[in-house]
Amino acid sequence: MNCYCGNNKTYKECCEVLHLNKGKSETAEQLMRSRYSAFVLANGDYLMLTHHRSTRPTSEKKAIVKWAKSVNWIKLEVQETSKGLKNDTEGTVTFNAYFYENGNVDLIHEKSAFIKENDKWYYLGYAKK
Repeated sequence: MNCYCGNNKTYKECCEVLHLNKGKSETAEQLMRSRYSAFVLANGDYLMLTHHRSTRPTSEKKAIVKWAKSVNWIKLEVQETSKGLKNDTEGTVTFNAYFYENGNVDLIHEKSAFIKENDKWYYLGYAKK
């Protein structure tokens, strides 16, 4: 089975590597994909660890995990990336994350901002348009 994030690798070969190494990724997109897999698995610790400290919603961790467990995740579609490569310090990833909730298919459409500090990528929040 392919990884939850949509890559053609297994979870063990793909996002699990990042989940075990505390989110040390080469690109912003790689981190974003691993965060999607963490939502699928309701891995709140990883979501908090990879969320930049300046915007980290620590008080919402339990609610995020509860919600992530309450929906059935369908798929992730990465639509666009800007910067966020190995030698960059910032980048954005635009994506659709589809899920099934209360009998309906819904989606999260987001342009996410990422920042790299001390050679590690972090999710910052919604990118300013």
